[in-house]
Amino acid sequence: MISADAATYLNDDDVVFALEINGDARAYPKRILAWHEMFVDTIGGVEIAGVYCTLCGTVIPYETQIDGVNIEFGTSGFLYRANKLMYDRQTSSLWNTLTGEPVLGPLANQGLKLEYRPIVTTRWSDWKRLHPDTQVLSLETGHRRDYGEGVAYRDYFSTDRLMFNTPYDDNRLSNKQEVLALRFPGAPKDQLAIDTAFLNENPIHYDRIGLQSFVVLTDETGANRVYEQGDVEFVSYDRDRVLIDQTGTSWRLEEHQLVSSEGLTLKRLPAHRAYWFGWRAAFPETRLIK
Repeated sequence: MISADAATYLNDDDVVFALEINGDARAYPKRILAWHEMFVDTIGGVEIAGVYCTLCGTVIPYETQIDGVNIEFGTSGFLYRANKLMYDRQTSSLWNTLTGEPVLGPLANQGLKLEYRPIVTTRWSDWKRLHPDTQVLSLETGHRRDYGEGVAYRDYFSTDRLMFNTPYDDNRLSNKQEVLALRFPGAPKDQLAIDTAFLNENPIHYDRIGLQSFVVLTDETGANRVYEQGDVEFVSYDRDRVLIDQTGTSWRLEEHQLVSSEGLTLKRLPAHRAYWFGWRAAFPETRLIK
């Protein structure tokens, strides 16, 4: 990892997958991650494996400690419904990257499940502006690759054609239309996909999964963040950092929470992007908003 100022290889509009844990901000450029499909890092003292399924368009940062034991992950190259499977180095069990559960091998059917963290897909310039102290991946990866923006998977990303078929065809959206994908542990049978085009037109969007009500905020770059709603209703959002609620109280957007001028907070909730076909294949009963 290098500082933002040292990352001169990045252009302002390069895509990064970014997160902050305990004040530690990190950015992982798509142009690098598309070649390697996983990062393993310690962020804010938390062990994280970030799994990038290039085929289904998901980057999910999982906590890798279960009951105090750190599990070492790699990307297996195996697929299930076009969704990449990861494996743990201790037992070689295969894990579903969309659910964080082992599905084949010694750890399958043991009730294990990884916790996951919020992540945002955004432009490098915007993340750097919001987090000038961020760290970002260096080009010194130990591998020889052409890390130019859009080089890896260029043909796949540029069309709506699939590399592998899935059991579910659904033309409500094009195959690779990006959706914001949400699922919460408190309602394991409920999944939600929200068309990112809809969110761009509705920068403040309220919804609910199970008992959890939440608000999706979409900034001027199209980046999406999800927060608890509580009993707050926002009447304006400058699509950057400032919101005003129904009482006229000002709120400030931070990565891990919204903070009101009166000291109230609303916690960030986990969500990530996905291609519609990949999310639908993994969760056939998902609700869709478009």
